[in-house]
Amino acid sequence: MASAMGSGLAGVCYILDEPSVGLHPRDNERLLATLRKLRAAGNTVLVVEHDEATIRGADWVIDMGPKAGAGGGRVMAAGPPAAIIANPQSLTGRYLAGSLHVPVPAQRRPALDAPRLVLEGASLHNLKQVTLRVPLGCLVGLTGVSGSGKSSLVFQTLAPALLRALGGAAPRPGPHVRLCGVEHIRRVLLVDQSPLGRSPRSNAATYSGVFDEVRKLFATTREARQRGFGAKRFSFNIPGGRCEACQGQGVKRLAMQLLPDLYVPCPECQGQRFNQATLAIRYKGLSIADVLELSVDQAREHFANVAAIDRILRSLAEVGLGYLPLGQPSTQLSGGEAQRIRLATELARGDGQPTLYLLDEPTTGLHWDDIGRLLGVLSRLVEHGHTVLVIEHHPDLLKCCDWLIELGPGGGDEGGSLVAEGTPEQLAADPHSAIGLFLHRVLSPHAQR
Repeated sequence: MASAMGSGLAGVCYILDEPSVGLHPRDNERLLATLRKLRAAGNTVLVVEHDEATIRGADWVIDMGPKAGAGGGRVMAAGPPAAIIANPQSLTGRYLAGSLHVPVPAQRRPALDAPRLVLEGASLHNLKQVTLRVPLGCLVGLTGVSGSGKSSLVFQTLAPALLRALGGAAPRPGPHVRLCGVEHIRRVLLVDQSPLGRSPRSNAATYSGVFDEVRKLFATTREARQRGFGAKRFSFNIPGGRCEACQGQGVKRLAMQLLPDLYVPCPECQGQRFNQATLAIRYKGLSIADVLELSVDQAREHFANVAAIDRILRSLAEVGLGYLPLGQPSTQLSGGEAQRIRLATELARGDGQPTLYLLDEPTTGLHWDDIGRLLGVLSRLVEHGHTVLVIEHHPDLLKCCDWLIELGPGGGDEGGSLVAEGTPEQLAADPHSAIGLFLHRVLSPHAQR
């Protein structure tokens, strides 16, 4: 964007995909000012965005919907922001108008009374002997302007130090004095937005474990038992039932010298991954390849009476992935989708070990409606006895946390200090908090609660 500003070009159409990602709300006005300068110079700026300030500041808004995946793909409303707000068909407009909102919890968990995980004297990069206190059994938000030291504190110091303390392998943590309260944690899990896998073999069904249950179910059908087909027969990762021409990938890889590799459907199985003998086995009229084509919501209807399958599919639907095809390759998933699949898998697992979940900006790419679903999942993890620590800027998620920790006051050398910690209401009233003003705005309509 800086390069575009300095070029002095006019008549250019700039297309930006969520430029507010990773930005503190305080920095959004600077971003909008830059976009306005590009427009004033005679350019067109098209922004794909969920940020409220960006939507309200646009000259023209196009709202797609009504749902995601196959349930979307239509223009629900188009016009100035005021027209979107006045259009009852627009889900975005209803959130902008305030008729819908992400609700504040009726009661926060008592963070002050909870045992704490304490990292003392962290000093990596710009951190200035920061002491991080994480109340356990709570939803905790870590916020601060960009460059204030959040990632250095959590992902480069706390996480590796905790993994090592629990006997796991981890890189050397950033310098710190000591780590206390480890006895309350049995496991630490980083739920990030990295790809689930590097090849088309990996997908939501295989990662979540639901495909293992589906394969077992197909192996119990009468025709499969007559032919001696076990669950392994319905795997596209091992010889036997898979298409050997593509080795179960469903695609052929074409190596491109100067461009990324290109994948085309396998001419032998037409992308179905399995050989004809395997595809002949059907459950309620569908082959194993047909099941991979189902969306999560469609699969829930098809396997409603199979508890082991429905449990996992329900978790995927609860994180807003009901539209996602079970067999969609991981290489085609967005970072946010990959992160939510990881969350859903954890939720379905129901592991009783007290776990610390570390999430980096889980609201990336999410609409307000999806944020509400995400909060429901995070709350369920906490209700199961776990602790969730999120690095986040979005006020609607932060206002729902039990406890907030803010780094700052600025970025780089001006950051790295603990600015404030407390409940969202306490930070909203703190004049030194950069996020406080934005928390006050989202909390004030619900002050009576």
